[in-house]
Amino acid sequence: MPDSQPQPPPSSSSSGPADTASLLLCGARLTDGRTVDVRLGDGRIEAVGTAGSLAADGTRACGARVDLGGYLLLPAPVEPHIHGDTALSADEGGPVSYDPQDVQRRTTEAALLQLGHGATALRAHVRVGDVQGLGALTAVLQARRSLRGLTELTAVAMPRVLTGVAGAEGLAMLRDAVKMGASVVGGCPDLDPDPTGYVQAVLDVAAEQGCPVDLHTDGTDPARLSRLAAMAGGLRPGVTIGPCGFLGRLPSEIASRTADQLAAAGVAVVCLPQGGCGGVERRGTAPVRLLRAAGVRVAAGSGALRDVSNPVGRGDPLEAAYLLASRYGLRPEDAYDAVSTSARAVVGLPEVRVEAGFPAELLAVRGDRLDGALSLAYSRIVVHRGRVVARTSAVREFCDSAVAVELGLPRQGRGELP
Repeated sequence: MPDSQPQPPPSSSSSGPADTASLLLCGARLTDGRTVDVRLGDGRIEAVGTAGSLAADGTRACGARVDLGGYLLLPAPVEPHIHGDTALSADEGGPVSYDPQDVQRRTTEAALLQLGHGATALRAHVRVGDVQGLGALTAVLQARRSLRGLTELTAVAMPRVLTGVAGAEGLAMLRDAVKMGASVVGGCPDLDPDPTGYVQAVLDVAAEQGCPVDLHTDGTDPARLSRLAAMAGGLRPGVTIGPCGFLGRLPSEIASRTADQLAAAGVAVVCLPQGGCGGVERRGTAPVRLLRAAGVRVAAGSGALRDVSNPVGRGDPLEAAYLLASRYGLRPEDAYDAVSTSARAVVGLPEVRVEAGFPAELLAVRGDRLDGALSLAYSRIVVHRGRVVARTSAVREFCDSAVAVELGLPRQGRGELP
């Protein structure tokens, strides 16, 4: 199968506003088995009707049509955990470059790569302080501006140390990062000499600025997680932790009690089934079924995207959902929820359904069932703010075979192979 790169259509721009022209998606299959037409306008879903019904509707002319025959139409995924400042750096050799131009280029390329997979919004964790100061954040925010209209990118400021004498500078830099445009405060309390003090400092800044919190932790210490839950309970607009890979290695009784405490506090968990990330050790994936059973909102992210922590990271939300279903026992519907509906909730975005009135953030994948799409979703069409922003096409061809003809097996290609 030839490699295919997602290519935004020539009309794509980074101006930002959603297209006001109407777009008709024709003949798409939904997960409930219906085949429908979907009309989009002003960045939202205007109408959903049986196949052919909207095309015949003369009340509003459609600006363009996209034939989605043979495609399954889904709410678009969201990427809740990527490291834009280190993404795509595995091949650099030596220390990661934090030159602002390098960071902006890598962040932009990583965002477009994930957009091609279907993610129309991303939450990028960015280190602040130490040698990079605020330069990496500045570059990520510049990438966010250049991507406007194609994908939504938000930045999480991650200071290394926030307590003691050494932490005073980090705390000041964290506040400066929020003023610059980081919309989430975060970091890795496990790396601070006083993890509890670190969490308290982050929560204080978040309360001051009205920001959500997103913290890295491996979950090795259940007592520390219990304290975090007690401290974070009721904080608005919310607290997220991840990847919590070690939580699944704790005795079931302790892990269950910890999950109950996180659920009671409203703390969400972002797991990383495709691999770890730079701030924590790679200890497997959080116990997603246990967490979900306790009532914890669980989303799935990519983590490292071809950096030293995971040099083969793909950044594909559908791969994350596939792993949750194939390795960790979630139903395909629940696995996809972890990269779509739950991921949107974690990053503070409104829910998407393929129904009138909802945001036009959609992903069409070749196939007719969700389980098949998670297995072999090569061809994809991505809709952001009511317009097609990326398309990936893949065709698999086989040489002529009498057996294939005799059995009537489907073929996509008709040309002769060399």
